[in-house]
Amino acid sequence: MLPELLSHGGAMMWLLLFIGAVAAAVFIERVLHYHREQINSVEFLTGVRNVLRRDNVVEAISICDATAGPVARLVKAAILNRDRGRDGIREALEEAGLVEVPRLEQRLNLLGTIAQIGPILGLLGTVLGFISVFRVLQTQGVSAPPGVLAEGVWQALVCTGAGLAIAAPAYAGYNYLVSRVNHIVTDMEKASAEILNLLAEYRNGRSE
Repeated sequence: MLPELLSHGGAMMWLLLFIGAVAAAVFIERVLHYHREQINSVEFLTGVRNVLRRDNVVEAISICDATAGPVARLVKAAILNRDRGRDGIREALEEAGLVEVPRLEQRLNLLGTIAQIGPILGLLGTVLGFISVFRVLQTQGVSAPPGVLAEGVWQALVCTGAGLAIAAPAYAGYNYLVSRVNHIVTDMEKASAEILNLLAEYRNGRSE
């Protein structure tokens, strides 16, 4: 049933299928990426805190290297710049954040664009379908074979449905991924504040 419906969509259907496949690939890749990048930041920072309290900076950096995700990379940047003072550490965290956030948002705009242009391309297919119907009516008049006219109507309806069917899940997927990014960014902000205070305590403890 579905292959037969798609066959009535005309050339525009191939473009719609292509952008639908791209949207699915982007969504799956981003979900897997965020799954790898998001960690239990509380547990991670507890481990770093315990190591720093033993004055073992090398092990703290090793923990960061062994942990995936932007939170670990931010914490590592802060530790490496621990001797620059509070302002220097804050600056290092901001610079690291400017690198990490675009990585998280990578390809999200593509998914959002597909969600927006899906119905437009479906509407274009609809217009093309009705153009073919009126072309037949113009050349053959009311005696035009019903099957030929029906093919144009089929193209119009199928393209409209396909455009909406692509746009709806793409838009939902885009919003879901944005919420995942916001959650990770919130973890980054909390971790930045905590490691900043932790390193301040570490410096004060060493100076005593």
